[in-house]
Amino acid sequence: MSAAEIWYQFIDNVVQTRWQEWVSTILQIASVWFAKKNNIWVYPTGIIGVLLASYIYYFISDPPLYADSILNIYYFAMSIYGWYNWVQRKNTQLVYPISWCNKKEWSIGITIFLLGWLLIYFMLVKLTNSNTPVLDSLVSSTAVMSMWWMAKRKMENWIAWIVSNIVAIPLNFYKGFMLFTLMYVLFLGLAVSGYKEWKASIQK
Repeated sequence: MSAAEIWYQFIDNVVQTRWQEWVSTILQIASVWFAKKNNIWVYPTGIIGVLLASYIYYFISDPPLYADSILNIYYFAMSIYGWYNWVQRKNTQLVYPISWCNKKEWSIGITIFLLGWLLIYFMLVKLTNSNTPVLDSLVSSTAVMSMWWMAKRKMENWIAWIVSNIVAIPLNFYKGFMLFTLMYVLFLGLAVSGYKEWKASIQK
């Protein structure tokens, strides 16, 4: 496919984008922006955005992106958990301030990633008609790890998001979700920026 054909396909898909994808995209972008600013609004905006995304991936994608659909339900659950964590205080101090993972938290995160990748890949191959099991499971498993670290305000969540977004960009383009493709490109930039801002906050 030539560059011109890719461009025209992109424009055509944007024109045909459903309202659910527009709203989900806008809210998820807002959520990542709030995360970058260490603002609690990351969670209420994200909750609505990921529920819409789950609907799109399961009911609109053909064949469905099963792992991504289930992943967004996980995002919803972890958003509730993270929202609770982020507002907890002890003697006016945050219980979960921005920090790096200790060895235990790092090990748990990597274990979640590896087990998640194998489990999701196996489920996609054996139980679904997914034609992108490797990439779909990789995006999902890195994002699962990211959300767990993010709920505890760990710096490593941004590194995991960077990896997840790099994989999600071509996956969504291949599926024809042009707004989501642009969203993940923007997410990649915001993840890099978020890492820098959080790191600067720690150094202060």
